Amino acid sequence: MYSEKKDRFFMKEALKQARIAYASFEVPIGAVLVYKGKIIARGYNRVELLQDATAHAEILCITSAAEILNNWRLKGTTLYCTLEPCPMCAGAILASRIDRLVWGAPDIRMGANGSWIDMFAHPHPMHRLIIKKNVLSEPAEELMRKFFAGRRKK
Repeated sequence: MYSEKKDRFFMKEALKQARIAYASFEVPIGAVLVYKGKIIARGYNRVELLQDATAHAEILCITSAAEILNNWRLKGTTLYCTLEPCPMCAGAILASRIDRLVWGAPDIRMGANGSWIDMFAHPHPMHRLIIKKNVLSEPAEELMRKFFAGRRKK
């Protein structure tokens, strides 16, 4: 059902979203949500633009997908995000009943899948989440390094 090739393809799409964030002077994190083999929603960080700490790529992508499917329960979907989700996004992933999570680079500062804490360590009482880590982590990490190096110079 899921293949390395498909995961890499969709992660490349999430990386495109991260590059949009980068070009917008946002922390370069991107996400796409896939349903029945097709991307139904895309998101990238807009925290600075919206002056909203909750405007993470994953949250915006999940919100968009719920509108498209006309259902907050996102059963049968896979979320691809370029960075390990933070606790807020991890909670939204669980609450929205996403079936599968694929993420790129670890986040030692806020990662909620083991890099800082692990919100997925215990089985969820309502559904099972399948997780795949470190898919195309190198380009995601490089984009983050480049972004923060540029910020430090300013």
